[in-house]
Amino acid sequence: MKKVTFKTNINCGSCIKSVTPFLNELDNIDSWKVDTDNPDKILTVELDDDDVDAVVNAVKSAGYEIQTIRP
Repeated sequence: MKKVTFKTNINCGSCIKSVTPFLNELDNIDSWKVDTDNPDKILTVELDDDDVDAVVNAVKSAGYEIQTIRP
């Protein structure tokens, strides 16, 4: 399992609800969470593989900005 963190603009509960279906449809994600209290709105994802791009594309498809912090 690989833990990856991202800087996002997912900043509230409504935003999390919007991105949830996009992230939940990815087969390579074991779990994910967004720290909306952090100024950088940190998304932490536990992956089964190294396909970080799938997460980036899913978040962008939901209409949010995302930048990898630690692969």
